[in-house]
Amino acid sequence: MKIPVVGFDPSLRHWGIAASELDLATGILSTPRLSLIEVVDESGKQVRKNSKDLHIAEQLARSALAEARKAKAVFVEVPVGSQSARAMASYGVCVGVLGAVRAEGIPLIEVSPTEVKIAFTGNRNATKREMIEEGLRQYPNAEWPVYKQNGKGFKKGDLHPSCEHVADAIGTIYAGAITPMFQNLMRLFSEV
Repeated sequence: MKIPVVGFDPSLRHWGIAASELDLATGILSTPRLSLIEVVDESGKQVRKNSKDLHIAEQLARSALAEARKAKAVFVEVPVGSQSARAMASYGVCVGVLGAVRAEGIPLIEVSPTEVKIAFTGNRNATKREMIEEGLRQYPNAEWPVYKQNGKGFKKGDLHPSCEHVADAIGTIYAGAITPMFQNLMRLFSEV
């Protein structure tokens, strides 16, 4: 039996998404559909900062909820606290969006950054580059974010730095699929 799942790597600017199907019998993940939620700021000097933040939160919530509603389980690397007030605002928006997903009754499986790195690469200290390389190795046919045109220091078709977010999103599925919470959910899915 295969179920639709989605992995999230939440961020205020580049929210990574990996949507796929997980075979419950084999544990094999089909080639994920990779995407990013990249928000658009309201512009103009007259727009208050809190209005901009609300606009960003709305964009994130709309897109994240649309993806989550298609899945039987959502795996997520939940952000942790931060060192600055602005980063804390970002944290608050991301956690709020995840709370909205959970409020919809969609199972949300939380994993830590270390769990993601270990499950996906076997290395608790994996770098962003190593996460991307593992994703490319396992899913070479996925549509990885690339530059759309030539620029300073890169060519059209080169991997975009935002690949780190979708690689982490894939890793959340790997880490979440081995959690006791998801194992219990799998038993429920198998009984249906």
